[in-house]
Amino acid sequence: MHDAVEVILAKRDRAELSDSQIDWVIDAYTRGEVDDAQMSALAMAILLNGMDRREIARWTAAMIASGERMDFSTLSRPTADKHSTGGVGDKITLPLAPLVAACGVAVPQLSGRGLGHTGGTLDKLESIPGWRAALSNDEMFAQLESVGAVICAAGDGLAPADKKLYALRDVTGTVEAIPLIASSIMSKKIAEGTGSLVLDVKVGTGAFMKSVESARELAATMVGLGQDAGVHTVALLTDMSTPLGLTAGNAIEVAESVEVLAGGGPADVVELTLALAREMLAGAGVTDVDPAEVLASGRAMDTWKAMVRAQDGDPDADLPVAHESHVVTAPATGVLTRLDAMAVGMAAWRLGAGRAKAGASVQAGAGVVWHARPGDAVTEGAPLFTLLTDEPDRFERALDSLEGGYDVAAAGTAYTPDPLVIDRIG
Repeated sequence: MHDAVEVILAKRDRAELSDSQIDWVIDAYTRGEVDDAQMSALAMAILLNGMDRREIARWTAAMIASGERMDFSTLSRPTADKHSTGGVGDKITLPLAPLVAACGVAVPQLSGRGLGHTGGTLDKLESIPGWRAALSNDEMFAQLESVGAVICAAGDGLAPADKKLYALRDVTGTVEAIPLIASSIMSKKIAEGTGSLVLDVKVGTGAFMKSVESARELAATMVGLGQDAGVHTVALLTDMSTPLGLTAGNAIEVAESVEVLAGGGPADVVELTLALAREMLAGAGVTDVDPAEVLASGRAMDTWKAMVRAQDGDPDADLPVAHESHVVTAPATGVLTRLDAMAVGMAAWRLGAGRAKAGASVQAGAGVVWHARPGDAVTEGAPLFTLLTDEPDRFERALDSLEGGYDVAAAGTAYTPDPLVIDRIG
């Protein structure tokens, strides 16, 4: 039998935790036998002293064991899922899930809500009239069989230890611990039961991981966890110094995603959607389908509409529009050479597109539209940003967020974009 102090002292003194210590502490914390103060001390010791691959794998397995595991092996097609570590304008899940489903692979996409400057997939979809995030396991299975794709909220039964520990890390300065980030993400994804997994690990100013080195460490840790659990896992490191597409918000990101499904949309959103689709299809063993052709054919759009309808949404309904708008014009004629993802994300959050604490409401129509991307020519006095909100008193703080968040250089200035996909791990 173990006790909390013994486990805390072991990690404080840089010892490796044994399998039985890890199993005990996760189970006891989930049951309330280990209290928040003790788990906070252990989380801080892990942040400072780290864990090796065996410890992280066992910690992840113990979190999975705290709840139920889903099993999609009876479906008529293979399964693949994608997880993004979060960014600004990251609407990729919306076109990606129906595209991969239209290529013959089922996509059980359990998604979350936004917090702070990173948008939440469920918040975006909830801007569609009637759409609901909460599905029973039976509804999820039925939709995967009939439509091929589902984007919904994770039930309380999946990795309840993670839900408890995630909330604790948020208020104790231990969010950045790579063993805890990796085990948090992977415990839910492995418990979800997908056959293969593609990780989109964001790096840059608007991402959680600011440096390529830390992003690569996190990606390698998660890929190892997936492989140890028998899930085909790969990770792409992708740039999040510039926001994705031309919109950050909820309804406006849905509209942009529909443009991609219709064969248009911003080039970077299309590029990343196709790159992730190819990885998901390869992981599921489907190598004879070109997702670019499927996207162009309109089949992914058909799947999108079926997916939205299956969750009681109306894919043809008008999306909510913000009551108020404010245009920011270009300060000079020239070339936009920088657009900072964090500045845009903070502005969208302050306009009401995001929430400051879990459980708060968001505005469906709020957000930021930018009318140029780095490399584009801009004209003095022409619109550069449109800010959208229902509450005009929010504009001032949003403008503060954008201050210094972009650069316009002289006309003719050469601009070389950074690659969107930086590296592939796995």
